[in-house]
Amino acid sequence: MAPKPKIGLLPLYIALYDKVRPEARNDFEPFLRQIADGLQGKGIDVVRSNICCVESEFRKAVQHFETQRVDLIVTLHLAYSPSGEAIGPLCETKLPLLMLDTTTDYSFGHDVEPDRLMYNHGIHGVQDLAAMFRRHGRAFHIVAGHVTESDVIGRAADFARAALAASQFRQTKVLRIGESFEGMGDFAVEADILRSVLGIAAEQITPSDLAEFVQRVCDDEVDDEIARDNQRFDVQASLDVHRRSVRVGLALRACLDARACHAFSMNFLAFDSPQPPVDTVPFLEACKAMSRGLGYAGEGDVLTASLVGALSRSFGRTTFTEIFCPDWKGNTLFLSHMGEINPDVAASTPLLLEKSFPYTRAANPAYLACSIQPGPAVLVNLAPGPHASFRLIVAPIHIREDSPRKDLHTMIRAWIEPATPVPRFLEEYSRLGGTHHSALVLGDKAEAIQTFASLAGIECCTL
Repeated sequence: MAPKPKIGLLPLYIALYDKVRPEARNDFEPFLRQIADGLQGKGIDVVRSNICCVESEFRKAVQHFETQRVDLIVTLHLAYSPSGEAIGPLCETKLPLLMLDTTTDYSFGHDVEPDRLMYNHGIHGVQDLAAMFRRHGRAFHIVAGHVTESDVIGRAADFARAALAASQFRQTKVLRIGESFEGMGDFAVEADILRSVLGIAAEQITPSDLAEFVQRVCDDEVDDEIARDNQRFDVQASLDVHRRSVRVGLALRACLDARACHAFSMNFLAFDSPQPPVDTVPFLEACKAMSRGLGYAGEGDVLTASLVGALSRSFGRTTFTEIFCPDWKGNTLFLSHMGEINPDVAASTPLLLEKSFPYTRAANPAYLACSIQPGPAVLVNLAPGPHASFRLIVAPIHIREDSPRKDLHTMIRAWIEPATPVPRFLEEYSRLGGTHHSALVLGDKAEAIQTFASLAGIECCTL
C-alpha cells in the first residue's frame, strides 16, 4: 500500500494577545480543526503542534515534526506573529516548508464588523515571515485563498504529495531485467550517477534469474490470480496464454518483493526462451505493478521507472507512456506502448488479450489494452543533460475522448492536446532534451509536480 503524505501543521500566534485578550486563542480552535479535517479529507495525515508564539515553542514543535518524520511543515498564521520568534527553528530544519495563507472569513468588505479584524489579519504575519525566509535564503512555498471558497486546501494537499514524491524518488531502489535496449541513448545514465546525483540505487538481473521464483509459484496461486483478473478485466486471451503470463508475473512480483524494489524496467528482447520456466514477457505484471504503486518503464529505462514510481505512490493514477504519433490535423499527439499501462488510468474495463510476439522466441504474452480517461493530465519527462545534470519537463495536457474505431481497441491509446500547438510543443520539447519515455499523471497536478522537482533538486521547465 502506498504511504500517505504526512504534514506538520504549525499554527503561529503572538504572545501579546495572550496578555491583553487571553481568551481569544481558544476562538481559533474550530478554524484549526477545519484546516486539519480538510487536509485529512484529501488523504493527508496531519500532525498538529500547539499554537506557537515564542522561539522555544517553535523549536519544540519543529523537533516534534522531525521525530514524527513528516514530509512537510505547513505554517498557518492565526494572527500576526513576529517572524523573529520562528525564523531560527524554521531555517535550521531540513524539512520543506509550505505557508498556508488563509483566514476564517470569506468576506471582509465595507460592512465588516470591526471585531472580525482579530480573526483575519494573519496575512501580514505571512508577509513578515516570507520576507525573512528570502533574506535567509530559506526555500519555501506558499498557497493562498479562502479555506472553503477556493482550492487552497487541495493545493496544500498536493504540495504534501509533492514532498512525499521527492523523498520517495531520492530513495528509489530499481531493478533492470536484461540490458538496456541497444542503441537507446536518451534515457541511459550510469549507475553511479543515478546514485550520487539522484539517490537512485539500480540493480540488474537477467530473465533466467526469475526461474527460481517461477518454480515456487503453485497452481493455486495462479488460479487465484486468474480469478482476480476475471473480475477486474475483460479477459479474451486463451487460458494457456493467461496462465503462463500470470505464472511468470507472480514470479516477477515475488522477486521485486524479495529485493524490496520500488520500481523496475525490463527489455522485452531479453526474454528469448519459448520453454518454461521463463517462457514469456511479463507485460501483464508490469501493468499490475504500476497499479500497486511500483514504478515501471520499458526497454531497461530505470530512470523513468523511478520517476513513475515516485509520482504514482504520491499522486496515484500514473502510468508509463510514450508519444508515438502526431496528429497534425487534429492538433493532438498519440500516446501508446507495446503492452504496459496502469489499469487505474483506463477509461473503461481493460481488455486482457494475447499479443503476437515476433521479436524473440518467447511465447506470446498476455497484455492489457485500453484507452486513457479523458480530462486534464500532466506529461512528465525526466531528461538527462550534460555534466550529470537532469531536467524535469512538465507539460499540462488534455486527454481527448477515445476513438469509436473498434480496430483500435486492441491498442493502448490516448490522444492528448498540449497547451501549445503540436508543432511548437514538439519543437520546444526536443529543444529541452525530452526523451521518448515519460510518465503520465492524471488530473490537474502541474503545480504540484513543479514543486516535486524543486524539492528533489531538479531543474524544471514547463511547456
